[in-house]
Amino acid sequence: MPMVSDAIDITQLRNISSNAVRKVAKQAPTNSIDAYNGNNFSDLLGTAMDNLSVTNGYLSDMEDEEIKWSLGESKNTHDLTIAIQKASTALQYTVAVRDRVLEAYKELMNMQI
Repeated sequence: MPMVSDAIDITQLRNISSNAVRKVAKQAPTNSIDAYNGNNFSDLLGTAMDNLSVTNGYLSDMEDEEIKWSLGESKNTHDLTIAIQKASTALQYTVAVRDRVLEAYKELMNMQI
């Protein structure tokens, strides 16, 4: 387990389902000096919008599984549980990202020029 002061190399992540995380892992700087590589805000916004569509897809899949279960079309609780967990995790991630973006926006608005 790495110490808090140790840098964590996310380029070694495997089996990632989020395209945004995969993209960031490929572009991850190897040291803190290269942390800013000139990415613009439109790239960040596009990635966030992609994550929203993925989250919506997971929520839709969860609703479909719940409907199948309630109508008796599915006897497999495993698929229902997986769909619920995927949707829950994606929604928690999306809310956390939203909260961070709002905090950053508020900080920018409070800056004096």
